[in-house]
Amino acid sequence: MPFATLTGTAKPPKGKDLKYLQLLDHYGALLTDTRREICEMYYMLDLSLSEIAEQKGVSRQGVSEALKSSRELLDFYEEKLHHNEQDREYSLRVSFMMTETVGALERFKQLHPEYAREMDEIIGMVAVGEKIDLGEEN
Repeated sequence: MPFATLTGTAKPPKGKDLKYLQLLDHYGALLTDTRREICEMYYMLDLSLSEIAEQKGVSRQGVSEALKSSRELLDFYEEKLHHNEQDREYSLRVSFMMTETVGALERFKQLHPEYAREMDEIIGMVAVGEKIDLGEEN
């Protein structure tokens, strides 16, 4: 059965599941198609081992073993490559910079109320990550 036809409902992942969901995003392409599909069914669609076994035509134990070996591989890839850790650190740095930028814009707005409308517009764009056109040619 093609993966696109699977059914399930997306639910917020639990702590440990979130870790493997993130690792799957980074290293899923390094898994076999079958292991990747089983992981996606388990972590993204929140299907039970029995549901996955039924859809894949394998035993529940087979699904459990595939998940276990996939987790081991994902942990191994992260241990060697650190992409997920670097992504998390980068996201934290960007978040800190955005917070500092918005704070600076708010302080400027207080010092120069005549630019309040423009500052509010820029703050709104920064908050949603829009490209800001400064009217300059590069």
